[in-house]
Amino acid sequence: MESKPKLVEKKYLLTFVLITLLFALWGFANDITNPMVAAFQTLMELPASQAALVQFAFYGGYATMAVPAALFIRRFSYKSAILLGLALYALGAFLFIPAAHYQAFSFFCFSLYILTFGLAFLETTANPLILSLGAKETSTQRLNLAQAFNPVGSLMGMAIASNIILPQLLSDKRDIAGEVVFHGLSVAEKADIRLHDLEVIRNPYVMLGVIVLVVFVMIALKKIPRVNSTAKYVSNKVTLWRLWHNRRYRYGVVAQTFYVAAQIMVWTFIIQYADNLGIDKATAQRYNIMAMTLFLCSRFITTYLMRFIKSYHMLTCFGIGAVIATTGTIFIQGIIGLYCLVAISFFMSLMFPTIYGIALENVEREDTNLGAAFLVMAIVGGALMPPLQGAVIDCGELFGMPAVNVSFALPLLCFIAVALYGYRCSWNR
Repeated sequence: MESKPKLVEKKYLLTFVLITLLFALWGFANDITNPMVAAFQTLMELPASQAALVQFAFYGGYATMAVPAALFIRRFSYKSAILLGLALYALGAFLFIPAAHYQAFSFFCFSLYILTFGLAFLETTANPLILSLGAKETSTQRLNLAQAFNPVGSLMGMAIASNIILPQLLSDKRDIAGEVVFHGLSVAEKADIRLHDLEVIRNPYVMLGVIVLVVFVMIALKKIPRVNSTAKYVSNKVTLWRLWHNRRYRYGVVAQTFYVAAQIMVWTFIIQYADNLGIDKATAQRYNIMAMTLFLCSRFITTYLMRFIKSYHMLTCFGIGAVIATTGTIFIQGIIGLYCLVAISFFMSLMFPTIYGIALENVEREDTNLGAAFLVMAIVGGALMPPLQGAVIDCGELFGMPAVNVSFALPLLCFIAVALYGYRCSWNR
């Protein structure tokens, strides 16, 4: 009886640990940024649809830079791409200094756009690199393990947002009736509060930039194995032709786009959902932390279960679970609906790495870099859908229900698409 291949071979262990650290770094950036949509909405007095441009800028950076990152990796190396990604990440974080000085919402969006140029390089590099650090049979499980540390970074970002940023925002102070006081202040009073609050938002990003530079030095000093060095060179045109004609891969990119759109909508608008129930932003962010804790625990559980259950079967079941929880979020008003919204994160946990691993399962090794780029580029779903959901929320009320409840019909459609992808893959084995 043959023994099952090791999840991570000893010769790759240190590399695996360092690259897994990157997953935590971009998780931190994602989830310290999500609550900033609600913060900017109040502070800059914007409608939800315009405030959601924070997510458009953040995830638009992925769409812009994913393919150039893959082409860069083809020409140079994984290590060079990682270092360039970290440098761009730090630059975007430090741009928060002039953005806060000029008090310009567009400057903050630009800073996030540059920051996510770096994240696009890191995700385009780290995901296929983790897949290649060992046997192909354990690649999806290995990626799920590495991705399990993404919500660790996310929880840290949420904790800082909840305990350091949001409680210090003077613009979110409320009166006895629960109404935001900021809207009734004079222009001069608003200007003073805006200056204070933008500095509060700026400081954690500057510290993040410093931490990213430390990681840059650590990676620069470590030799990263050239695991794709034996793959023969294939022209980009041939690679694109093969990827397009790989149905599992092609549908995987579509499923990934829907998944990321759903994830960002669920996590971005928890605060607005809670706000509709009269819960302030700092308290509402605790529900976000609860959701991420479920997400983290579920990811470790599902990584273990993949030893016994096929990944596409699990994707189908968890997709159905997300559909049920989202339906509860829409139709159950009050605190129970909020609990359903939190519960969605349990079912989302395995989706990104599992779709990623399944989509690349039958992709030729020399096509992996560009294939990975389009799966990262699919993160553009997180840029396109939140402004649309924000526009629905701005309606106030629809079909006799709070518009914020109705707006979760958008992630519901996305989860249906994910469940169908898992089912299709299990059916076409």
